[in-house]
Order: sequence, then structure tokens, then C-alpha cells
Amino acid sequence: MEKVNGTYIHNAQHQWSEDAAGSQGNLQMAAALCIPGATTDMDKGVFQISYYFLSETSWMSLFMALVAAFTLRSINRFGNSHLVLFYVEYHTPWYMAELFPFILLGVFGALWGTLFIRCNIAWGRRRKTTRLRKNPVLEVIVVTAIRAVIAYPNPYTRQSTSELISEMFNDCGAFESSQLCDYINDPNMTRPVDDIPDRPAGFGVYTAMWQLALALIFKIVITIFTFGMKIPSGLLIPSMAMGAMAGRMVGIGVEQLAYHHHDWIIFQNWCRPGADCVTPGLYAMVGAAACLGGVTRMTVSLVVIMFEVTGGLEYIVPLMAAAVTSKLVANAFGKEGIYEAHIDLNGYPFLDVKDEFTHCTLATDVMRPRRGEPLLSVLTQDRMTMEDVETLIKDTDYNGFPVVVSRDSECLIGFAQRRELILAIKNARQRQEGIVSNSIRYFTEEAPELPANSLHPMKLRCILNLSPFTVTDHTPMETVVDIFQQLGLRQCLVTRSG
Repeated sequence: MEKVNGTYIHNAQHQWSEDAAGSQGNLQMAAALCIPGATTDMDKGVFQISYYFLSETSWMSLFMALVAAFTLRSINRFGNSHLVLFYVEYHTPWYMAELFPFILLGVFGALWGTLFIRCNIAWGRRRKTTRLRKNPVLEVIVVTAIRAVIAYPNPYTRQSTSELISEMFNDCGAFESSQLCDYINDPNMTRPVDDIPDRPAGFGVYTAMWQLALALIFKIVITIFTFGMKIPSGLLIPSMAMGAMAGRMVGIGVEQLAYHHHDWIIFQNWCRPGADCVTPGLYAMVGAAACLGGVTRMTVSLVVIMFEVTGGLEYIVPLMAAAVTSKLVANAFGKEGIYEAHIDLNGYPFLDVKDEFTHCTLATDVMRPRRGEPLLSVLTQDRMTMEDVETLIKDTDYNGFPVVVSRDSECLIGFAQRRELILAIKNARQRQEGIVSNSIRYFTEEAPELPANSLHPMKLRCILNLSPFTVTDHTPMETVVDIFQQLGLRQCLVTRSG
């Protein structure tokens, strides 16, 4: 198995052979169609499909989530007495007129996501053709040094990304010391601490605005080069940080516009002088969702993620507006998210369950090898020596082998996994006396009749799958794909007349 962006991908081989004897006109094929859910690669004969989520898994997931939440609450992992990383609590509701800037943030997230995907994939292709492919450590060192030198002077690039997001989401209170909260206060104000009205921006706010603009440009550029390097780094938090910075700047702009022009028709109904009308932290949260959606092309799951990290369930409409806008606009430039694009870049076979495939082929049309190529690699139920099995395993890279009656009569008996064969042979050599390379191994219930002076045979019946899932060679490929998606199969054997 290979691990790709957090997903295990299991390669498979497809084989078929024509019965040389031809006594029964029996064309026998075997296809190892791997991992639940699958994609087809006709030239390589590889199948992959996404997992089918079983109902039993839902109950186990619910229970484990309950245990995790209880444990997280007990240890107070984030130091804020809450279960979420970026807990938000705003004292001002959002208004319908604010949907317009929320949608604009969705458009920004889509454009940023499209730009990032194209530039990052272009750099990924370039990386494969340069010395960086053979020297990943050098790339990490160089990029890290450049990032450290450029990022240090700016306070918003110097701090950790999690701290940056928390500051962007923060609602300015009476005792906040951040530059983003450096407003000009009215000395005669006697309002409650949680009900501070909109105020004109001070010098610190304007300084923070241009620092945020520079930090946003820097993070956009540097993330293009860092994502895909040979280091354990993700994209969720960096994308949220860029969206939060853009959203905070937009929120401050709308806030100041409403303060200085509260007599405009768009502000008259909901923003009166001396009122707390606009919450810039909410715009940061919406911007974070927009940018994350533009990169990953997620919608519903994206909103759920934002709920999980912020606890802001009451802001479902702004988040959905930004997420849907981001996806719709981004899809106009391409439907592939960053993870799908990297799967294609690395040549990993994968079939997305969201895609619809109209196959005009049958199962027999995708089997490998073709006529004129080496015959199907199989195990017979008896008469093969340990050396024959070890040679077959050494000379092939298949993940399993069909077990047939004999080479002349290739009627299917079962299926033996490569890993289990290797383990069984290894254990037999260590624990059983008389097992050597010339020992006969068999998959039947009873040992075959051997001469009196023959070596001790080895029984492998226990590792044989006697009921592998099979389909006929005339099964449509649409049905085969559905079978893998719905049943979560790891392999499927394709036969004709048994």
C-alpha cells in the first residue's frame, strides 16, 4: 500500500489467460480490482474506488467522537475552556445587507484557489524535472531560510499561523491591545464593555492594514512553493489564514464605511450612529471558509469544518453563502480541487465517487494481459512445490493469485493473498520440520497421493479464500464499478464458465 494525501492506495494487477487445452473452450480471467471504490487505468490495468461508508461505521465513529470530545474537554487542550480551536463569540448579529461583501469574499476565495492550484501544480511539474526531485532536503532548507528571512520583520508572518487566525477572528473589546483594535475611543462613552459601538480607525489599525496586505501577498506566494514539499504540512490552516486576513481587511473597510457614511441607503435600516453594526472578525471567519473552499472545492463539509473549529453555528448563512459562491466561481475555471490535481500530477489511479462514468465496455475489455502477452499467473490446488510458489511471488508483483484445479483445467477454486502466502511459507520453514524448497504444497482438504519417499507436504488451505467475489466476463463495467462502490471490495475475480 502507498499513502497518498492521507489516503491508502492499494495497487492491483489484471490478468487473463486462454485455456491452452481448449477442451472446454474455457476462457478464464482474473482481475484484482483493489480497494473499496475504484478507478480504471486501461493501459496499466489498475482499479481504484473511493470507500463506501457503512452504517456500522457511523455508530463506531459517533462513539469515538464522544470519547474524544469528553477527553478534549477534560484536558482543555486549547486553553480556552472550549472544544474548538478558534472559538468565536460575537455580540452583534449579521444583517442581510452584509451578504454582498460575504459573496465578494467567496469570489476572492475562488480566484485565489484557482490561482493557487494552477501555480502549485505548475511548480510541482517543474520540481519533477529539476534537481529538487533528488534533493528534497535541500529544497526544504532553502525555502525555510527564505521564508524565515522575509517573514520575520512582519508581525503577522512572524507569529504562528494558529495565533494569526485567532487574532483575525477576534472581536475587539475594551481591553484588547492588538493593533487591529487601535480605534479612537470617545472619552465620554459609558456603554457596556460587550456593546462597544463602531469607532473611527486609529493609527494602529491603518498600520495593521498594510502589514496584513503584505503578509497576505507573502503567504500566497510562499504557500505555492511549500505545499508539495517532502515535509508533513497541510493546507487547511494556511488557507484559513489567508482568507482570514483578507476577510479582516474587508470587514474593517465595511466597518469604517458604515461609520463615516451611516446615512447611505444601504446602512440606514440597520446601522444607526453610535451602534455596533459591523464585526470584522465575522468577515475574517467567512473569508477563511471562502479561501478553503476555493482550494478544496468543498461546500457542506467545509461549513461543518468551520463549525468544528469556531463553534459559530449561528453564522451558517454567511458561511454557506461564501462556500457556495466560492465553489460555483471556482468550478467555472476547473472542477478539480488541489488534492485531485495532485493525484493526477503523481499519476495515482483514483475514481471519485462524485463523478459519473458511462462505460461502453465489459469486464473482459479491461483485463490484462492481452493475447500474446505472458499468461495468467495462477496457483494450482496441488502439485506445485514451495520453490515454484516462491519463484512466482518473486517474479511478479501481484497482490494475490487465483487458485485453480490445474493448468489444463483452470476452474476457479479460490483466491490466495500474496502477503498471506509469504507469511505462511515463512512460518512453515521456521516451525515445521521437513519443509524444504522441494516440498509439495496443497490447498485441498486432503493431501494429494505422493510416493512413499516424498518430502513432507505443506497444507495452505487455511489461507485460501474459498468464496471470492466473482462476476462474469460479460458484466458491464458500470456494474463492476457500482459493485466496488457499494460493497467495498478489495478484489473481484472475473470468470467464464467457472
